[in-house]
Amino acid sequence: MKPDLRSAWENNVLVGDGAMGTLLYQKGFPVGISYEELNLTSPGVIEEVHRSYIDAGAVLLESNTYSANYDKLSKFGLESKVAEINRAGVRIARQAAGEKGYVVGAIGSIRAGKRANLSAAELKRFFSQQIAALLEEQPDGIMLETFYDVEELHLALKAVRKLSALPVICQLAVDDSARTLDGLTLPEAFHILEQDGADVIGFNCNTGPNGIKRALGTLQGSLVLPVSIYPNAGVADYVDGQYRYGASPEYFGQMATVFADMGSRIIGGCCGTTPRHIAEISAALKGYVAEPLPEPAAPRTAERIAVHEHLADEAEQEGGEPTLVDLVKERHTVIVELDPPRDLDIAKFMKGAEALRRSGADALTLADNSLAVTRMSNMALGHLVQARTGLRPLVHIACRDRNLIGTQSHLMGFDALGIDHVLAVTGDPARFGDLPGSSSIYDLTSFEIIRMIRQLNDGVAFSGKPLKQKAKFVIGAAFNPNVKHLNKAVERLEKKIASGADYIMTQPVYDPELIVRIAEATAHLEIPIFIGIMPLASGRNAEYLHNEVPGIQLSDEVRSRMKDLEGEAGRAEGVQIAKELLDAATAHFNGIYLITPFMFYDMSVQLLEYIWAKQGRQLSPLFCL
Repeated sequence: MKPDLRSAWENNVLVGDGAMGTLLYQKGFPVGISYEELNLTSPGVIEEVHRSYIDAGAVLLESNTYSANYDKLSKFGLESKVAEINRAGVRIARQAAGEKGYVVGAIGSIRAGKRANLSAAELKRFFSQQIAALLEEQPDGIMLETFYDVEELHLALKAVRKLSALPVICQLAVDDSARTLDGLTLPEAFHILEQDGADVIGFNCNTGPNGIKRALGTLQGSLVLPVSIYPNAGVADYVDGQYRYGASPEYFGQMATVFADMGSRIIGGCCGTTPRHIAEISAALKGYVAEPLPEPAAPRTAERIAVHEHLADEAEQEGGEPTLVDLVKERHTVIVELDPPRDLDIAKFMKGAEALRRSGADALTLADNSLAVTRMSNMALGHLVQARTGLRPLVHIACRDRNLIGTQSHLMGFDALGIDHVLAVTGDPARFGDLPGSSSIYDLTSFEIIRMIRQLNDGVAFSGKPLKQKAKFVIGAAFNPNVKHLNKAVERLEKKIASGADYIMTQPVYDPELIVRIAEATAHLEIPIFIGIMPLASGRNAEYLHNEVPGIQLSDEVRSRMKDLEGEAGRAEGVQIAKELLDAATAHFNGIYLITPFMFYDMSVQLLEYIWAKQGRQLSPLFCL
């Protein structure tokens, strides 16, 4: 009779299996389908993959259930088959493992490093459902793999421990930073998981053997539990329509003894690895005698689980000019929006920016392809505005157009250019814009992008890797008060503030009474609000905004006043209505956000002049040049 799994790894190094997806891909199953569904539709193929690893020398198999949770399966319409797919996965692996092999039920991260907008309660429910199904088939243990942040892994591990005392292997996916996505060092992360009841802790995916070796090196002298190692076969390359990995089986064999000497008790492979890689690991470890794990170098104290919290509550602006947040605390402050052009001619845009500077605008805000319509880069135009006019740019950052990599890269570029005022927005879906065939990314929600920008202010990359210096972003959040239940909108706004927003910019408001209600509903908030005022250009413009643009609602009175007005008459009435709204806004708020329609910047100039005249402010010669 074989020993239980805990006894098996106590003084031996167990050989794990390799990638499932890699072999299925090679067998002609395309990327983009549910490989876990094959447990039901092609069980023979899955068993064949498992047996190929057993024949190569693996003694520990993972069930083909990595993404077999409710959230992932729902994308394929398979959410009703969570239990069926997981149970089948363990049964198939057990058939392949035979009497001598071990089977662990594989559970992957649901967030998968994307900061998916799932609550802790939802994650617990999805994990618990999958775990319960796996346990019905009596695996030898559970493997929690490819987790990027400790918070989610903590939830999954707790869910296992509520249902079972089986051995649990916990594996993190880290990069060269040797930190988790939520900013914890590896010794911190390992200690938390040890306290939560993990039996083995290790690494898989995201990097090859060398990267995992460096990560493991940061733990030397502090390891108490056994370690598991499942590297990728190097970095993937996409050649002639196929993914190829560079790390050879022989290299994996050489690294196997290195990992074993560093305290690893389970060694297998992740993406790109094949039975040949596992065969080399098995051959290298044949006859290997594991040394006892070292005692910890020093006693440890308990540490709490927490998402990375921003450390820089106050923006570091020493020696620089006041931020908009500083200004609005002292006086009325006006942000003016001017849309980047839809073509390559920037002459009118730059002329408008200069006119707004002369009229006393405190900042020029530039949208990020608003309404999903393709426009010139606000990074390029923001830099030109700053360089040519001296007017402060405030740029919008939409979640729609860039993945996590592109978003951080974009922000790093803004920081390098000295553009430090940003507005985080979700962004309108691409299918409603001028290129409906393009993809909407949405790796981040508006809440998450605010928190991630704040993380850059702490000097920490999205990956958790420390940066050599801190960014200095002043972070704005969008607020739509044109809703039926204003209190619910304010509750959502409070969450954005909790995520790290420094100021708020609202959608355009067209009702003086609503402005008063906003002031009352937000009186308890400690950060400034810039009320959006957009002059209407015509009756057609008014009806379009009211009926077709999300987040904008006009009062019946305003629609009546604008009805059938076009050209100069329409713009004149639009400016007059905006002035009346400004009377209400400036009585309750120091922050004003003027939104210029259709590049009619002269309308915004008139409103700036109106604001400053009411305040008795005389523009300096700098503005009047």
